[in-house]
Amino acid sequence: MNDFEETLIRDWRAHGGRVTTGPLAGHPLLVLTSSGAKSGEERQAILTFSRDHGDYIVAGTAGGSPTTPAWVYNLREHPQVEIEAEDHTFEATAQIVEGDERDRLWDQHVARLPHFAEYPVKARRVIPMIRLTPKAA
Repeated sequence: MNDFEETLIRDWRAHGGRVTTGPLAGHPLLVLTSSGAKSGEERQAILTFSRDHGDYIVAGTAGGSPTTPAWVYNLREHPQVEIEAEDHTFEATAQIVEGDERDRLWDQHVARLPHFAEYPVKARRVIPMIRLTPKAA
């Protein structure tokens, strides 16, 4: 992790899963820990999320980059992940959502996080939507 990410996570953890300073203040964030698609090594990504029926929903925007982020490929190969969100850490299963359900989740995500609306135009690609379903305790 770089200095920005380390500072962000420190602030986020110190405030019960809420970012209080910097450009992401007020954004709902989670830390996704997955296994590398090829290496199998642990990888972390800090992602903005929305919720749908108890699941966490994340979008593979890469900030509007034309390239799908590596963590999306990791989830295809290794859907069992760990999530740290809202002051809790838990295991979850990732599912890359397609078709009408993907479109519904995208629209819902943008309604809750309007700054995401510009990403498909910037990226010139369909943004992958991922459902992270917590495992039952």
